[in-house]
Amino acid sequence: MKTSGQLRAETAGQSGDPISDDLVRQTELLISGVLRGGVILSAIVILVGIVDFYTRRIGGRPVSFAFAHSLPGVFQDVVRGEPLAIVALGLLILLATPVLRVAVSILAFAVERDGLYVVITSIVLSILLFSIIVVGAVLGHGTHAHEVHSSISFFVFIFLGSLFAGFVGSLVGLGGGVFVVPLLTTAFGVPIQSAIGASIVSVIATSSGAAAAYVRDRMTNMRVGMFLEIATTVGAVSGALLATIVDPSVLFVIFGLVLIFSVLPLVVRLGEELPTGVSDDRFSKRLRLAATYPDQRLERDVSYSVTGVPAGFGMMYVAGAISGLLGIGSGTFKVLAMDAAMRLPMKVSTTTSNFMIGVTAAASAGIYFQRGDIDPVIAAPVALGVLLGATMGAVTLPRLSNAWVRKVFIPVIVLVGIEMLLRGVGIA
Repeated sequence: MKTSGQLRAETAGQSGDPISDDLVRQTELLISGVLRGGVILSAIVILVGIVDFYTRRIGGRPVSFAFAHSLPGVFQDVVRGEPLAIVALGLLILLATPVLRVAVSILAFAVERDGLYVVITSIVLSILLFSIIVVGAVLGHGTHAHEVHSSISFFVFIFLGSLFAGFVGSLVGLGGGVFVVPLLTTAFGVPIQSAIGASIVSVIATSSGAAAAYVRDRMTNMRVGMFLEIATTVGAVSGALLATIVDPSVLFVIFGLVLIFSVLPLVVRLGEELPTGVSDDRFSKRLRLAATYPDQRLERDVSYSVTGVPAGFGMMYVAGAISGLLGIGSGTFKVLAMDAAMRLPMKVSTTTSNFMIGVTAAASAGIYFQRGDIDPVIAAPVALGVLLGATMGAVTLPRLSNAWVRKVFIPVIVLVGIEMLLRGVGIA
């Protein structure tokens, strides 16, 4: 059985652009290392700030509950030793990790001499930077009132809830926001704006924490992910712009119903372990999307084809638009696009979704940060809990069957649909 790198090397060789298996492997390890490095560094910085914050609280020393929501303001407060500014710096490192991953991917594909994906990834980076710099400057203004939650019990309970969210999210390709937002708003009375800001953090944390392992273990189809990220980032920018003029309550109801009804074809294939009768369409052949992943459960490498690329691309645009419009993770739509339209194995769909959702979220994260919606006291336990949970999920997923992952995904997607319906009718 040939590895995914060997298959890609053969395909590239046929097109006159030979790529060695070693170069492909180096690319995967480099991208995995960037994700892992960003996660570790952000977690360390967040922990330093949180320990300083609660040490000051317990010791009765002066501590500021105000937090900057601009890059210069954060750096100025870090120099002054403000603990919440240190936490915010750690969160910024986490938010920047998907952007750095895309930039490094350009270099990695250049080393592989893969000109097509250098262009594709450069387009993704350009859209991402446009969203952060231009759209963020236009929409990222205005602040919301915050009620500071500074007790240690608040931190612990949010951390534990986020741990569960990160674990489940990494298994089924979601960002964890479906659990984080209700937990924060209903159990702790956190304002919806801050809960959504924390949800954006959870999406990026899940993506970076889980994708580092999935890319390293060759379970992610990076070419599928990079190509479809064009659609999701354009969709995210479109959604962020439309959010200023479209009533989100109607959209919540519409997409909630779409999600619930989309479960039906998944139920029909509930026991399917691997897709059958799938052949590469012409777009898949041109983009070299077919690959192989190592399946620990089956104890062999599994080769698979990719079809329905135009339909999957269109669904990814919708997924990005939903993320930008409603401020939620759109991993459910990404997994649906790859599983139902493109017919990837379920594990590959969820791991590739994890690879992508951080980039989609990063396209709008700058807006939420500059608005002051990412509260360090709230986002810190979310980030740390989700990072640990996502890492645990990444260790667990390879041991599960594709059919079992689908059985977990179905109730989660119904839960997301119900949550969107409730939010659409004003019951958040």
